Amino acid sequence: MGRTLGPSPTCFISSSILSSLLFASAAPRIRNRIAHSISMALAAAATTFRPRLVVTAKADNTDTRRRHWKAGEFPFPTSSDTPRRSARTTERPPDKPRDEDGDSSRRTGRRHWKAGEFPGTPEDSRRPQRSPIKNVKKRLDARAEAKAWACTVTEALADRIDAKNWQEALQVFQMLKEQPFYHPKEGTFMKLLLLLGRSGQPSRARYLFDEMLQQGCQPTPELYTALIAAYCRNGLLDDAFCLLADMKASPVCQPDVYTYSTIIKACVDASRFDIVDAMYKDMADRSIAPNTVTQNIVLSGYGRAGRLDDMEKVLSAMLDSTTSKPDVWTMNIILSLFGNRGQIESMEKWYEKFRGYGIEPETRTLNILIGAYGKKRMYDKMSAVMEYMRKLAFPWTTATFNNVIEAFADAGDAKNMEHTFNQMRAEGMKPDTKTFCCLINGFGNAGLFHKVVGMVKLAERLGVPMDTTFHNAVLMACVKAEDLMEMERVFMRMKQIQCVPDATTYSILVGAYRKEGMTDKIYVLQQENPTLVPTDLVHV
Repeated sequence: MGRTLGPSPTCFISSSILSSLLFASAAPRIRNRIAHSISMALAAAATTFRPRLVVTAKADNTDTRRRHWKAGEFPFPTSSDTPRRSARTTERPPDKPRDEDGDSSRRTGRRHWKAGEFPGTPEDSRRPQRSPIKNVKKRLDARAEAKAWACTVTEALADRIDAKNWQEALQVFQMLKEQPFYHPKEGTFMKLLLLLGRSGQPSRARYLFDEMLQQGCQPTPELYTALIAAYCRNGLLDDAFCLLADMKASPVCQPDVYTYSTIIKACVDASRFDIVDAMYKDMADRSIAPNTVTQNIVLSGYGRAGRLDDMEKVLSAMLDSTTSKPDVWTMNIILSLFGNRGQIESMEKWYEKFRGYGIEPETRTLNILIGAYGKKRMYDKMSAVMEYMRKLAFPWTTATFNNVIEAFADAGDAKNMEHTFNQMRAEGMKPDTKTFCCLINGFGNAGLFHKVVGMVKLAERLGVPMDTTFHNAVLMACVKAEDLMEMERVFMRMKQIQCVPDATTYSILVGAYRKEGMTDKIYVLQQENPTLVPTDLVHV
């Protein structure tokens, strides 16, 4: 069906009839004028007349492509009875012809392209598509799975060392030695020696050192120092001095400042200050100047032993030296010494002195001040230091909250102690073993044993390590609550989880049994561990 796009043909038929009538009845002059007028009218009508447009399968759509109008609009007036949908159907532009190569998939109306791609972009200007991420991941996984077994053994050894699992580390190292490509390396033996020394295995460390020498690996001062550290950590000073003598006899393994610092630390921990003086003299003979770490070790040892005069001499030597200037660790040692002694004025004086030397405090320094003020119940100064930390953008750490909780625990102020603990958790700080020890002591001092039980359950739920110090706090709380049955149950629990009791543990138990007159219980403890429970306590 077509559509009428101009005046109806009936108007032209009526015009022809009218013109014939006028020609028949009018005069010649008048007929000429009428004919001229009719011809002009017909010419004007011809210019406004437009033929019907009938859309067929073979119709040429050249005129349709030449006209441009908006979607839904028709350029010519239509009758009210003609539906709009047919007009839009009639005006639909034809499909574009195929490309020269005959690829029909390049039609703009039918092609689906990805976001960011333009359909008219030429082939040579497009960027090459990247491989999908999943394919890259598959290749990486396949490459990781295709690694040689020897590389896996090496990585497994590093993992065991990082996990501080010396048994499995030695097993994997034995597997590594069986490989044909194995070659002894100094770094591997160094890591294993340090691991065995920290794990309390000095004899295995010595065996590993001898095995290294048998395999042709040349010893170095660093390897000797690692083995000496293993002996010193376990209190074997005689063996450490034997190794030091071997180093002095070796032309390529002479001891350095790190070797002497390791031995001096062991002597300080054992309170063998006479040997410390001998080590200083030996270092001077070999022209080895002590560094700041060495001086800080000795300074801390003199402070713990109460030898303040010797400590002042060491500090004066540090101030006059060019190789061992005091640092923030020196500052922390001095402040901690006077703070633990309760000498607040001396602590504040030395704090100002170190600031005058150009040493700026750190978070640990301010935590030492908070702990010292808290022990003396100087809450105003404790709060001032905490505000000072906020002002200088020093973060409040777990140690900061532990010092505040400990201060309230010693005073038996359970309300403020619990409030501080809740604030600690609200700020995202993770409590540690000391946190719960202070809480248990505080609730025990306040007589709130039911909250002690709650803290034990909370620590277990949070996965906090329950070491000997933790169990000692619980035992002391049971003694304060006069619940000996619960105390014995906690002590049995320590044995079940293989938590080794120390001298404080047996002191708490002996004190509780002596108060109740249970000498038989004390005798059992003395038979169980004679070194920690002296015989004179049994007969008291």
